[in-house]
Amino acid sequence: MIAPLDLQQALAGLLGDAQLVACALPDTELKLWLIDGDKMDRAFSPEETRRILHEPPYWSFCWASGLAVARYLDRFPEWVKGKRVLDFGAGSGVAGIAAVKSGALEVVACDLDPLAIAACRANAELNGVRLSYSTDFFAEADRFDLILVADVLYDRANLPLLDEFLSRGREALVADSRVRDFRHPLYRRIETLEAMTLPDLAEPEEFRHVSLYHARRG
Repeated sequence: MIAPLDLQQALAGLLGDAQLVACALPDTELKLWLIDGDKMDRAFSPEETRRILHEPPYWSFCWASGLAVARYLDRFPEWVKGKRVLDFGAGSGVAGIAAVKSGALEVVACDLDPLAIAACRANAELNGVRLSYSTDFFAEADRFDLILVADVLYDRANLPLLDEFLSRGREALVADSRVRDFRHPLYRRIETLEAMTLPDLAEPEEFRHVSLYHARRG
């Protein structure tokens, strides 16, 4: 299976020997185009490090929280079945694709990064599902039943967005493994899930414990 040319070229521009491969996600029926971790077991040059930090290819990984959400929706499809869903900060699109597989009426993959949108398209095709796409959350109408948010709060500058998710959806489901002092009056933790980032980044054990938070508009 040949990787999408635009994504492969973008990845090679960051890391010349990096390859995208179609990977089956454990304990799911999903596949994603992900960076081949077996070929990245080496030290990066200073220039590669600079490029990665400047333009991190988040879309080429399946982050732990996204995998956890995908598994959760498979177990509890009632969260999305027959509903309009927006996948915020979609990255690879794993949460949105899982929502479609679990019976969502419509799923919009929303991400600022054009490469992430391209990755969502490629991964939707890989899984035989249809997504819609957006690069501007605030341009979307208040019409969604659920906003899905996975692995977005790693940047604490994104925390104020917690107040904004319910401006476009009646409910929000937020998955995070990195914020340990999560406090927000509208959100309550409903589940703790186990997952890991793929390919394996040898992250600390604590980052494999994903908290799931829920908020509903009053």
